[in-house]
Amino acid sequence: MAEKQPQERKPTFTTSSGIPLERAYSPDNVPIDYDTDLGDPGTYPYTRGIQPTMYRSRFWTMRQYAGYASAEESNARYRFLLEQGQSGLSVAFDLPTQIGYDADDPMALGEVGKVGVSISSVHDMARLFEGIPLDKVSTSMTINAPASVLLAMYIAVGKRQGASENQLRGTIQNDILKEYIARGTYIFPPQHSMRLITDVFAYCRVNVPQWNTISISGYHIREAGSTAVQEVAFTLANGIAYVQAAIDAGLSVDEFAPQLSFFFNAHNQFLEEVAKFRAARRLWAKIMRERFKAQNSKSWLLRFHTQTGGSTLTAQQPENNIVRVAIQALAAVMGGTQSLHTNSMDEALALPTARAAQTALRTQQVIAYETGVADTVDPLAGSYVIEHLTNEIEKGAQEYIERIDDMGGALRAIERGYISNEIQDAAYRYQRAVETGEEIIVGVNMFQAQETQHLDLLKVDPAIETAQRAKLAALRTRRDNNRVADLRTRLETAARSTDNLMPLLIECVENDTTLGEICHTLRGVFGEYRPSVSV
Repeated sequence: MAEKQPQERKPTFTTSSGIPLERAYSPDNVPIDYDTDLGDPGTYPYTRGIQPTMYRSRFWTMRQYAGYASAEESNARYRFLLEQGQSGLSVAFDLPTQIGYDADDPMALGEVGKVGVSISSVHDMARLFEGIPLDKVSTSMTINAPASVLLAMYIAVGKRQGASENQLRGTIQNDILKEYIARGTYIFPPQHSMRLITDVFAYCRVNVPQWNTISISGYHIREAGSTAVQEVAFTLANGIAYVQAAIDAGLSVDEFAPQLSFFFNAHNQFLEEVAKFRAARRLWAKIMRERFKAQNSKSWLLRFHTQTGGSTLTAQQPENNIVRVAIQALAAVMGGTQSLHTNSMDEALALPTARAAQTALRTQQVIAYETGVADTVDPLAGSYVIEHLTNEIEKGAQEYIERIDDMGGALRAIERGYISNEIQDAAYRYQRAVETGEEIIVGVNMFQAQETQHLDLLKVDPAIETAQRAKLAALRTRRDNNRVADLRTRLETAARSTDNLMPLLIECVENDTTLGEICHTLRGVFGEYRPSVSV
């Protein structure tokens, strides 16, 4: 097949956020105030990084987001990745788990273990981490609506291993607002979801001090089609809402803010992505110090995990995805990420195979050990175009945040549909640009080729669902069902009060109450969220 040739380059040059790019930059069009805007690495406003030495002291945590089928199979993948040099775990849960259903619930039919690991009870969680000492690893769990329940299970497994709560290190995503905006795996109405989140904040502040209680996520906002500016703006607007909710619940900002973390996307426009991370860090520092009057400098820090852009991966010519991921990962490192996941080349087609996941991990290791980019802090600082883009992204994000403030905050903006509409409009503009050829995707709308190779793809055995159902049936037979019934009654009563639910959730899972039973009990008190539909 003859390759389609590109059109002449467009007469105007802009980033994904519509920021115009000049032919070249100089001190005449990019005045840089090194003291006010940049400072030194590790000093306010942290444009250049949150640590004075950054990767000269230690590399970012290399995580690979993984989980599929049963806990046993996912455990084998985790051990494989740890043996390959991965330094932290990142757990993907299947769809029933994400929305609070057990594997034997009719709502789970056909979805068990398909897009992540199936976790219905503390025994599943124990099998997931068998042979992996929880006092030695850092674990990130991508879970939102039932995050408090999965954290309770993790704490219970840690205790069984002999690890105290204050030894546990990791992160739960626990970011429900972006579910209403961009992703859809919500359970409860917003006000009740926010209560569960602040309960986690308060409990972990005292009992699990090394745990990051939330990972405020721009990743899924970007995956839904937002621009880089929108990703920063809507993520930080959600962050403002969580901080205010915690303060309204009686917490002092410096009591919980050091345990907040963020989760961003890394896309293909390298210069804009590097600037995006720098702008987000600077803007959050200002918000925490000036808006919320945080006194502890640790409360000002925007600590973030990055994942390369899943929506940028293509099923056509999937080997091209290795190149995309390498560029995106390099942008995250040059932007100062604390943790990184690199997507696998086959993820546009299926869950990644072990070989593809290994290649993705090796991409990080090549960047870390072979390129030299980690030998100096913020190596692109002072680049006129980088500083210009950093300023413009911060300015654009601040304008969005002010508009959201005028609406009454992120929750009101979500309820009005404002944020979703902005993302949808951006996604539509991008798709139109792809269809007209203004935006080129190599191998898709340009440089196409006849596909001659077929990848070996991972397939989840449907027998996993049957096995998970059998495990649950056996659990319900051998446990103390009277004790479970009593705990569910106590949980219902506590949910109607203002008590912190975390201690009771831990007691529930330790006594074999399942994820679905806990979430159904809470549904009976809180109800379920139903988004408004406009035609």
